[in-house]
Amino acid sequence: MDATVRPSPVALTLALVLVTLATFAFAPNALAASPAAAPPPIAGSVTGPAQLATSSNATFYLNASGGPAYSGGKLTGTITWNASLSGTNLTGSAVSPASGKVTNSTGLPVKLVVTAGAIAEPLTLLVEVKSASSTVNQTLNLTRTFRVMIPYIVHATLVAGPNAVVLPFTVAVALDGTPVGTVSVPQLAPNATYYLAFRCPTSGLASGYHTFTLSIADPHGLVTFSNGATVESTTFYVAPAPASNTVWYVAGIVALFGVLFIYGTRVAARRRGSAQR
Repeated sequence: MDATVRPSPVALTLALVLVTLATFAFAPNALAASPAAAPPPIAGSVTGPAQLATSSNATFYLNASGGPAYSGGKLTGTITWNASLSGTNLTGSAVSPASGKVTNSTGLPVKLVVTAGAIAEPLTLLVEVKSASSTVNQTLNLTRTFRVMIPYIVHATLVAGPNAVVLPFTVAVALDGTPVGTVSVPQLAPNATYYLAFRCPTSGLASGYHTFTLSIADPHGLVTFSNGATVESTTFYVAPAPASNTVWYVAGIVALFGVLFIYGTRVAARRRGSAQR
C-alpha cells in the first residue's frame, strides 16, 4: 500500500503567501487607502438691526463654519474675513474691524461695529469669508442690507449727588417696553450734571402715541434724572400716513372725459340739426 504524501509546513506557508499576493495582484485597489471624507461646505450668516439712526453705531454678528478649515467637526484650519460697506454715499460710514481671523482661540461670533454717516439711505454690509486648510480654501460672500434713518432723539439730564464720585455706568433705553439700546455715561464728579441724547430710528411705527423709557443701571442711588427719579419717560406722537388720493384722481379724470364726451355729443347733434334745416 502506498504511503500518503503530506506537504511540509514550509510548503503550506509558501502557498499561502502566493495566494495572498495573487489576490492583491488581481485587486490593486485593495491596498489603496480609503478616500478622505469631503469637508462640510462653508456656511455663514451676518445678523444685525434692520435700521440705524444717522450718525450712530450698531453691532452686527458674523457666524461662519465648515469648509476646509473644519475636519471631523473641529476647527483645524483658519477662517479669515474682510468686511466693507456699500452705498450711494459712504461719507462718515465705516465698519470695524474691517478684517480678521477666526481660530479656536478667538471663536465665533465675530462682532462688527458699523458706524452710520449723516446721510439717510440704504447701506449693505459686505463680508467675504474664506475657510482654509494647509492645502485648499473656499470662499463665501455674505451681505446684510439695512436702512439709515433720520432718528427721533431722546434727551435727558442726569444729576450726580453731592457725596461721592459716580463711576461710569449705562442708561437703558426702551421703546414701548422693548429694549432698543443703551447710553454709556462717563464718570461724574459730585454735583455734576450730564446731558445725554439717544438717537433711535422710528420708521415703521404705527400711528399714535409711543413712549421711550430711560432707566439708570447700577447707580446705587448716587445719580438721578433731573426729575429726581431713576426712570424717565418721553412720549411722542406718530401721525398717520396721508390718505391716498389716487382713487379721487382717477375718478376726476373719468368724470372730465365724461363731461367732454357729453359736450362733444351735444355740439355734434346741434350741427347736424342746423345742416338739415
